[in-house]
Amino acid sequence: MCLDPVAAPPSSQVTRRGVLAGAAVLAAGGAAVAGSASPATAAPRGVSHGGSGRPPRGGTLIIDGGTLLDPLTGRVTEDAVVVIEDGVVRAAGARGATRRDAAAVREKARVVHADGRWVLPGLVDAHIHLSTHAEAHRALRLGATSVRSGSTAFYQDIALRELARWAPDQAPRMRAAGVFVTPKPGDTLLADPDLAPLLRLKDGIRTPEALRRMVEVNLSRGADVIKTRVNERAGSPTENPLTQVYDRDQLSATVAAARRGGATVLCHSYSEKGVHDAVLAGVHSIEHGVYLGERTMHHMRERGTFFTPTLAAMASLAADPDPVLAERGRVFLPIARRAVLRAFELGVPIAAGTDSSGGVIDPIGREVELMREAGLPALDAIRTATTGAARLIGLERGAGRLARGFRGDAVLVDGDPLSDVSVLKAPSTVIGCGIQVSDD
Repeated sequence: MCLDPVAAPPSSQVTRRGVLAGAAVLAAGGAAVAGSASPATAAPRGVSHGGSGRPPRGGTLIIDGGTLLDPLTGRVTEDAVVVIEDGVVRAAGARGATRRDAAAVREKARVVHADGRWVLPGLVDAHIHLSTHAEAHRALRLGATSVRSGSTAFYQDIALRELARWAPDQAPRMRAAGVFVTPKPGDTLLADPDLAPLLRLKDGIRTPEALRRMVEVNLSRGADVIKTRVNERAGSPTENPLTQVYDRDQLSATVAAARRGGATVLCHSYSEKGVHDAVLAGVHSIEHGVYLGERTMHHMRERGTFFTPTLAAMASLAADPDPVLAERGRVFLPIARRAVLRAFELGVPIAAGTDSSGGVIDPIGREVELMREAGLPALDAIRTATTGAARLIGLERGAGRLARGFRGDAVLVDGDPLSDVSVLKAPSTVIGCGIQVSDD
């Protein structure tokens, strides 16, 4: 079964909701899903469905030849073989060392010939907004085999997480955030009847009780993580991203409620004070964090707080037709690059995230490219979208490497990423849970 190696399936309550919401997603993208690995269709070679009430096992596949990179160790293996059985890596390494494992599955395996290409683990996008089947499939095809949601308006990410369990060639494995914990959620509060009473609050979601309610409903609906903010948006010309909307006490209330439910918090932030308050409040990761200061970086290193700078989103902002947003992007991007390099030098854990949304999906390889341009060595830039991001989203034992027992997620690229990380922007082949992902 193609489940997370370190996570149990969602509860029956979440599954019911996932099925209902997932039906809408599938209806919107029925043509694409009709050919996917689901119980209603014939399985591709090497894919086993199992019982009708359980997600199918992953694919059995051999990646034959190619140059294998292990981001954790930096080891490069030429003429390598990766053996994936039922969606899990059985063996990965030199041809001689994997010969017996390859022979054991050869008759039932699909073979992908990788001669002349580099083989890496599937990439991890630690901050992305996916609301439709088409967006999820596009992110997957661009190499993001695992992602952490940056929230959606109506719990679409939870439905997409369920789709990925049933059809890993259609959507990346998802850590869902549910709906945004923000002072003025507007109609997002209609995503669930239990949130609707909060619409009557004159000052919005600001009291400890209202913040706790938002978190508790998110978790009860199956959210894996909680998304909140400390500053206004950068992508809206009518907002000032340096204006603080929650203080440290309010952020602490959100973090405490999340921790009671076993979840971590990611925090949208820009201003120096806002980032500092968020870190001291106990958030697990700082998102964007343009004006992240060295004082706060030291706290982050000590606490293990991650930095997800979303450089690709700032680069896109700089090209926006709105002059206010374009100027904002041009100012923010070089400042954020300097913050990334200094955070890396100080030992702050860094994860790659594109902040893609609204139907425009940036390849996670673009974020790796911008990390490299910020001054990170090539291998460390790659780690931000493999081992680093996997650790941030709690998948370090199942993603970010092609090693025995890890999930069978891989990308094949036409070039040496250690010489030119830009090759990661356009994988020639993507494999999710042992199943080759088709083109859009």
